[in-house]
Amino acid sequence: MQIIIWENMRLTKKSSSFKKYPPSSFMYRVRKWRIIETFIAFVAGGVAAVEFVYHIIFHYYHFPRYTVDITIIAIMIAMLCTLAWRWFRGEREEGTEEPKTEPISFPEWKNSIVVLPFENISSEESQDYFCDGMTEEIITDLSSIHDLRVISRSSAMMLKGSKKAVRDIAKELNVQYILEGSVRKAENDIRITAQLIEATSDAHLWAEKYSVKLDDVFDIQEKVSRSIVDALKLKLSPEEVRGIAEHAIDNAQAYEWYIRARQEFWKYTEDSLNRCLQYLKNGETIVGDNALLLAGIGFVYFQFYDSGIRLETEYIQNAESYGKKALHLNSDSPHAHRLLGLVQLKKTGSTEAYGYIKKAHQLDPNDPDTLLWLGYILSLIKGRISESEPYVRKLLSIDPLIPANQSAVAGWHLAQGELEQSLSHFRKWYHMEPDSSVGRWHLAVNLALNQKQEESISLIEQTDKDIPGGPMNTFGLILKCAIKGEKESIKELLTDEITQMAWNDFHLPWFMAQCFALLNQKSRALDWLEQAVEQGWTNYPLFSTYDPFLENIRGEPRFKKLMKRVKYEWENFEV
Repeated sequence: MQIIIWENMRLTKKSSSFKKYPPSSFMYRVRKWRIIETFIAFVAGGVAAVEFVYHIIFHYYHFPRYTVDITIIAIMIAMLCTLAWRWFRGEREEGTEEPKTEPISFPEWKNSIVVLPFENISSEESQDYFCDGMTEEIITDLSSIHDLRVISRSSAMMLKGSKKAVRDIAKELNVQYILEGSVRKAENDIRITAQLIEATSDAHLWAEKYSVKLDDVFDIQEKVSRSIVDALKLKLSPEEVRGIAEHAIDNAQAYEWYIRARQEFWKYTEDSLNRCLQYLKNGETIVGDNALLLAGIGFVYFQFYDSGIRLETEYIQNAESYGKKALHLNSDSPHAHRLLGLVQLKKTGSTEAYGYIKKAHQLDPNDPDTLLWLGYILSLIKGRISESEPYVRKLLSIDPLIPANQSAVAGWHLAQGELEQSLSHFRKWYHMEPDSSVGRWHLAVNLALNQKQEESISLIEQTDKDIPGGPMNTFGLILKCAIKGEKESIKELLTDEITQMAWNDFHLPWFMAQCFALLNQKSRALDWLEQAVEQGWTNYPLFSTYDPFLENIRGEPRFKKLMKRVKYEWENFEV
């Protein structure tokens, strides 16, 4: 089961002087809002003021004796008011229900663009897949240009059918240019129009119409991308020129099957995944072994297993097999590397997975899924906050409209014990995508972490009504039992299938350790926590200090021994 742990945030290195206290504790707030320092300053200043009044005003000018008393009372009132102001101002700034987040600041980009989904003006609505494929390929071409910030496919597709004005879209995405167009397809005949718009002035910098056959579609994609480069006066390196000219599938019919498959893949249902698998194999029948098609087939098998639709081990084995075949054909395939990284998350843990996913990022620095996984592994699993920052920052820069990407920011805050800030982003995910069972589960967990148990239970119960069944719903009910101390009910929920699924997952062993720690079943909590460490979790600050659910097992000898290993691996992990 895929647990995505991932616009706004402030990603800056912060002082850790108050982080030795649990974030929900009294002393955490006292240190964070400098209550002690303020008190000391008033005492020191007050003593000086009283000395001045007593020795100068009272004795030299012969003021009444009660002048000293008035001075002391005034200082005390001022001190109490200041302390109260700092305390409650801090509470407002942190937020309770939905803490406010500060906008993340991105570097100024000389050129930035969003490619809006090409409009289907064919007589058949079923040709939408072809228009989307055209959009995606142009995005892929432009993303290979280093000096151009390109909004990702996933965020661009969120604007499909949007009636927003060009300026509003540009402002929302922080881009200068917008490419829009349309496609009319009738069998093998294709007519394409495209125009490049400068958003602030609404000026058309370039426009063109093309009438071609299906076999020439690759040439048109390349021409559109090159026209944009020329219009923006960009200078391309030889590698960037090759990136625009290269096509992972050079057969038009096989390519058409591939883009049909991609449209089905994003639906994430059993039927759509079956169709996706069939379409990819149709393409493979035409061109034979192809790294992109093989990796695509592997991703389908992985998604079957990861979503809980098919938990048979043969599905994860098939995913790995196809990933290796793709890598054998093309050692520089970022898709194959990312697929094998996700497989390793399931099989051996995050340390092995990190190497594959890092390589995928080197080969394709603009893939949002790769950025999300790098940010998740480095921040939440490995506890390497500063190293994860660039990946989270770039993810939000190129893929800002995807709800689940809020979890990247949330995980970054959670990894360093900033529970309230983490909760605010999980709330945002929920408000952007209320029907996501994964988003609801993460929100329920983080409500409980922030001592909002009643709200957490209410959300779990509502989810059980709205989205019954499924593994995420089951894990939500497990959390509810842990909060309420219902040990027998948890036994009923922990079937062999759910237990195996959690034990082999890359995130759930930590969650199960939290639940058993809440139930004060210390031995079982430590069993699961040890499994989390075996899966690569080495976030020493999170386990040793920040996670409030683990508080009652921190005094256990097994926990202390385990933390010695975790601390060593945390300090020596090579990024």
